[in-house]
Amino acid sequence: MVNLCYNFIEMKKIVLIVGLAASIVLVGGFLWLKNNNSSDDNVVIITTAFPEYDAVRAVVGDTGLPVKMLLKPGSEIHHFEPTPQDVIDIKNADFILYGGGESEEWLDDLLEDNDIDYDKIWGLTDIVEPDIVGDEEDEHVWTSPLNMAEIVAVVGDELGEIWPEHAEEFKANAEKYITGIVAVDKDLREVVKGARAKELVFADRFPFYYFTKEYGLDYKAAFPGCAEQTEASSKTVAELVDEIKADKLGAVLKIELNDGRLANTIAEATGAKVMELHSAHNVSQADFDSGVTYVDLMRRNAEVLKEALK
Repeated sequence: MVNLCYNFIEMKKIVLIVGLAASIVLVGGFLWLKNNNSSDDNVVIITTAFPEYDAVRAVVGDTGLPVKMLLKPGSEIHHFEPTPQDVIDIKNADFILYGGGESEEWLDDLLEDNDIDYDKIWGLTDIVEPDIVGDEEDEHVWTSPLNMAEIVAVVGDELGEIWPEHAEEFKANAEKYITGIVAVDKDLREVVKGARAKELVFADRFPFYYFTKEYGLDYKAAFPGCAEQTEASSKTVAELVDEIKADKLGAVLKIELNDGRLANTIAEATGAKVMELHSAHNVSQADFDSGVTYVDLMRRNAEVLKEALK
């Protein structure tokens, strides 16, 4: 019995030693791979909302650099709060592209509180100087396709500075995407040029200042910019109804991710059709999963304008 116990103990020692040796090999191998991995797995490019994400995604192309959009598809940016993982990613990011407007002031506070390097951060309003509309700066500069083209060009140059080994590819990708943006801009101009009406009525908030400015369109909206209001006054509703009737407009517009209740009310009073004009501020989960682009959304808008302005 003693010999049996002794042999069993010795066998356990051998198994333990072999197991420890295997673990050391595995851990050592893992550390070697981690320290000698030539891929870009540890590089993170952070974007806050869809316009920034789309511009960076187009420029990065097939280089393999990871791009993260903080705003979840289908959600509202004005109520966004970063998760702890978002904060970690922002601190570790090699490049950050954000809108730069009032709705993203949370990022400015986070950067200051965490002593994050501002040299790696660009805002869209750094690239395209925003206009003052009413008493406030309008941050939705990307809604003009030509502004978006300028944004893509600058992103291509900036990423080329950070990753010079990909600079030529970034430049080619940016130029290709800009060609698509310019093409859809031309389509939009043709639609507006041939339209009977030159006014849009929004039963919604209004992030389209730069869009309407670009194409010489007048507009009326239930709420200015990205106002927090959700309920329009009876006076506002009456004014929008009168405008549609007076100009015999065929459509009342809402923006993406809106339930359209106000638009439906006005449509019932006027006979106008409810249609969606997409600001590209964010997209639905289905659109995101399908890989929809800014150019795709502007093509949709061109089709909407044909109906809304006829």
